[in-house]
Amino acid sequence: MTTRADAIVAQGLRKRYRDRYALDGFDLRVPQGTVCGLLGPNGAGKTTSVRILSTLLRLDEGRAEVAGFDVTRQPDQVRYRIGLVGQHPALDEALSGRQNLVLFGRLFHLGRRRARQRAVELLERFGLADAAEQPVSTYSGGMRRRLDLAAGMILAPAVLFLDEPTTGLDPRGRNE
Repeated sequence: MTTRADAIVAQGLRKRYRDRYALDGFDLRVPQGTVCGLLGPNGAGKTTSVRILSTLLRLDEGRAEVAGFDVTRQPDQVRYRIGLVGQHPALDEALSGRQNLVLFGRLFHLGRRRARQRAVELLERFGLADAAEQPVSTYSGGMRRRLDLAAGMILAPAVLFLDEPTTGLDPRGRNE
């Protein structure tokens, strides 16, 4: 199904909620090293697709592979190779930006030292180094979103899923 050059392949995905299909025969092929955006109106199945491909939701029919692993039969392998940033930030407001990133690194089994290094790299990359020691509760909405995006990249995943990635970002942040 997947070639070495495919990051994501979905064939005939179906997901039904009672009498309505959220997905009805969804197909997708995304080559490695590319960016793919799913565009469509509310209710078109974009979030459902992301949830299935990131193993948060079981598909009813069809087949999907992410990073070469079947989302139904090998969900742990898929999860190890992906990053996921949802629509709403998944941050601890009481912790600082640095503490949040280190926590994510530790939860993903990075060693203490590597988690700290990765936090420094990401805080710098996302323009948050100056606010690294401040509690997230003091961050603006855009800063929180950037920190959440950084957390999704803590492992430098093979595949990164972004659900509504520009929500809460100013025009400059969207461009970056």
